[in-house]
Amino acid sequence: MKHEAHSIRRVSLYDATLRDGMQGAGINFSESGKMRFAHLLDEFGIDFIEGGFAGSTPGSRRFFEQARREHFSHSKIVAFGSTRRAHITVEEDSQLNELLQAETEYVAIFGKSSLFHVTDVLGVSAEMNLQMIEDSIAFLVGHGRKVFFDAEQFFDGYKQDAAYAMQTLEIAQRAGVIGLVLCDTNGGCLPHEIFETVQTVVAKFPQTCIAIHTHNDSGMAVACSIEAVRAGASQVQGCVNGYGERTGNADLISIIPALELKMGLPCIRDGQLKNLREISIVADDLANLRPDPSAPYVGRDAFCHKAGTHANAVMKNPKTFEHVAPESVGNQRQFVLSDQSGGAIVRQKAKELGFDVSESDPKLIRSVLKEIKQRELDGYAYEAADGSFKILLQKMMKQHTPAFELDGFRVIVEKRGKDEPCISEATIKVRVNGKEELTAGEGHGPVDALNEAMRKALTHFYPEIEQVQLTDFRVRILDPQDATRAQTRVVIESSDGMRQWGTVGVSENIIEASWQALLDSVEYKLLDDLHKQNR
Repeated sequence: MKHEAHSIRRVSLYDATLRDGMQGAGINFSESGKMRFAHLLDEFGIDFIEGGFAGSTPGSRRFFEQARREHFSHSKIVAFGSTRRAHITVEEDSQLNELLQAETEYVAIFGKSSLFHVTDVLGVSAEMNLQMIEDSIAFLVGHGRKVFFDAEQFFDGYKQDAAYAMQTLEIAQRAGVIGLVLCDTNGGCLPHEIFETVQTVVAKFPQTCIAIHTHNDSGMAVACSIEAVRAGASQVQGCVNGYGERTGNADLISIIPALELKMGLPCIRDGQLKNLREISIVADDLANLRPDPSAPYVGRDAFCHKAGTHANAVMKNPKTFEHVAPESVGNQRQFVLSDQSGGAIVRQKAKELGFDVSESDPKLIRSVLKEIKQRELDGYAYEAADGSFKILLQKMMKQHTPAFELDGFRVIVEKRGKDEPCISEATIKVRVNGKEELTAGEGHGPVDALNEAMRKALTHFYPEIEQVQLTDFRVRILDPQDATRAQTRVVIESSDGMRQWGTVGVSENIIEASWQALLDSVEYKLLDDLHKQNR
């Protein structure tokens, strides 16, 4: 099947993360993070990077000042602003002058394309709005800038008064823009509406770059962007990971592989698609967000197989349940254990963890599956706890040697006054090769104190434990109806700087559940290091 956009040789990409994306709740990059992000996009092959509102804050000014001193081998930095205010000249308008002061080759300004917004929001006449658009663009072009015109509320305006919405584009083109950006600002359009309208605009302005800028209020931003490209749009605007106000902007991380792998339309530098997941993860890290495990293409679970029949089919031919190769976007295939797992997943997970569990040992496989199903009934979950599963498998294969013996521990939480913080202290007694160690630790909470005491007790015997850091600690109440007697699941993620692993514990006592997960975390590290030494 041929795509309607087959004549487009290359689709350009315009990233608005540092402006539109930053308007999302909880999204915030540091100044150094913004520049690091811009260089990451430059290396990846994004054509335009919108740096923010020119001069709106001291931070924005510093970004553009620093950007002038930086070298970008591919990307063009864009300053953003609006058309002049009503009843003043362009020379008097501070926003337009700040755009000039940003000293970027490219600028983008937004203006109203919806007659409803012109009269009810701006409070000016239809003719005045057109004059504001023309004056602003001509002023910037006259000062040597290359201008994108963001036709705000274009699709809503087109539905209300198509002639006026098109007139705003005609005025912008006459004033000298290099690109017309069609904005679904409310995010309410459906894909077929976008296709039909963009097709009309492209036919009207065949020599002008037509860009699409969609929001995700209807969950359609990516689909609408793809439909715009099919209709002839030559530029897609969006944000990494779909950041943005309300429900976000079009997600470039989903759009890029759709264009490259499914539509055959190049949009980034050759060979860079394999870095797609890294771009997504680094962006979340800079924004201090946890990556979405279910994100298309790049999420941890995007190529994760849980059902036994599906896993068995994927092992035979990945195309059975994978729409693209995970490696093509920098991801990897995973098989997770659960009560839905079959023998194929158990064998595959065992192989990944370094065990040789052949098909000729069906009794062991059945025993492992039975144990997993029973443990899941008790509240355990091994999907994010490979470390605990490895130790369980070692025990069932009679290959497990405990790193130490626990004689006992005690945890104390003390409150000394209503305005004083709680004090947590733990003591622990362990035995390693017959040698006893008794020590204590303090922490911000009982689990932190227990972790500290355990580390102190074991570091004397196993110095490598100092490398282990807890990177996440999650608690899930499994039976809320049982109130304070409810079964509790604790999942811990740990890292030694080279590897990352998860462990799990379950108990009616949250300290006991935490201890189980902490114990598995340490034993995983010690036993894995020993296994590597013996290879």
